[in-house]
Amino acid sequence: MTVSVFNRRKRRKLKSEINVVPYIDVMLVLLIIFMVTTPLLNLSVTADIQLPQSAAKALEAKSDPVIVTVRSDGQLGLQLPKSTVQAMEPAELEARLAAMVAQDKQLRVFLGADAQVPYQKLVVAMDALTRAKVEKVSLVTELGSNAR
Repeated sequence: MTVSVFNRRKRRKLKSEINVVPYIDVMLVLLIIFMVTTPLLNLSVTADIQLPQSAAKALEAKSDPVIVTVRSDGQLGLQLPKSTVQAMEPAELEARLAAMVAQDKQLRVFLGADAQVPYQKLVVAMDALTRAKVEKVSLVTELGSNAR
């Protein structure tokens, strides 16, 4: 009699499928969250800002400084201690500064820019300093009228 009982009962087959419905629900919720928050993140990028004037005290240089200048037309210049400003391209500036850094790892470079310089031109100068592996860069500013 036991043989007939086994024949009547069907064996259940195992399913090897993954139920993806819960994953789809989670993805839809995340999609809605990202769609709502993304426009809010972009609001801060378009805000107008006014850069503050510097009231910081001047740094005391231990040695004569190396000064990189950016003129209002975007032209880069390098002023070595006790010399005049020499105009140069970013690649040439990078090569000269890399040679100086190879001699002195603690080389401090002062970066001065005209007030009318577009931000992109200043970034080009900063990129040249970064590629030359200059680690200590100070920005040259004029003290504001509120300086103490």
